[in-house]
Amino acid sequence: MLMQIVMFAVLVLSVRPGECFPNYKDDYMDEDLATFDYYKGTDEFDEGNRTQECEECVPELCPLAQGCRAGLMLDSCGCCSQCANLEGQSCDLGQRNLYYGLCGKDMECKLDRSDGADGEEPEAQCVCSSQKPLCGSDGQTYMNLCKYKEAAYSKSGLNVSDGPCRTAPVIKVPPHNLVNVTGSSIAFLCEVFAFPMALVEWRKDGKEVILPGDDPHISVQSRGGPQKYELSSWLQIEEASQMDSGTYRCIARNELGHISATAILGVLPPDEMSAYLEQNTNEMMGYDQLQDYDRDYY
Repeated sequence: MLMQIVMFAVLVLSVRPGECFPNYKDDYMDEDLATFDYYKGTDEFDEGNRTQECEECVPELCPLAQGCRAGLMLDSCGCCSQCANLEGQSCDLGQRNLYYGLCGKDMECKLDRSDGADGEEPEAQCVCSSQKPLCGSDGQTYMNLCKYKEAAYSKSGLNVSDGPCRTAPVIKVPPHNLVNVTGSSIAFLCEVFAFPMALVEWRKDGKEVILPGDDPHISVQSRGGPQKYELSSWLQIEEASQMDSGTYRCIARNELGHISATAILGVLPPDEMSAYLEQNTNEMMGYDQLQDYDRDYY
């Protein structure tokens, strides 16, 4: 037993510190290797490996770039042409095509600060230098020069003039049918695009009375947006009762025309609302996803 203890002690003392601790700097270790930052070196390699991969440029061997709606740019080696990035796509800041690519003509690569709200790094995106709307000879309004150029790529002979096209109202987001319980708050949304700007009003069940009228528990609020030449209007009902059930109509008009969209509101007492929710839940539970998936729609 004594002999075994002695042998164990000799074995422990014979182990070299560098073998137990890999980060230990041994006397015979090269100075550059001992202080080498692996992670920094990896990052530097990732940035430089594109240049290292570049070979002699032979333009005749370059693939043909097609369908480039934002124009052309040179690849990371500065040899072959490839499609430039469209508005809204990710891009490389500066003038070097490293990873995402460069923006097309009349665009800038800018950081989108709204993406960094959750502590993440903001992402650089292509933004059109001119944000003035243009009216196309096809009758469509293009929100900026870059959107027009994208369309002109596939529409030969497309011309534009300054400012948006004059157009009758178009309802981009109509109100949706709603079912809720008595005493709840309810809101309908209607988003309209038009130029000149449209006037939006609400009516109920085909009546001529424009809401809210003199009803204190109904209100109408409107604001511009979310896009240029758009108007968003809300009809809000506080402490809804069964008397509020019916068909509500959003009507938008300007000097060029008018348009409307309807939505049905159902206000139920608590017991009927519970039965309604139970019925809808059972219908959802009885939905056979696999059976529906197996159908041939083509």
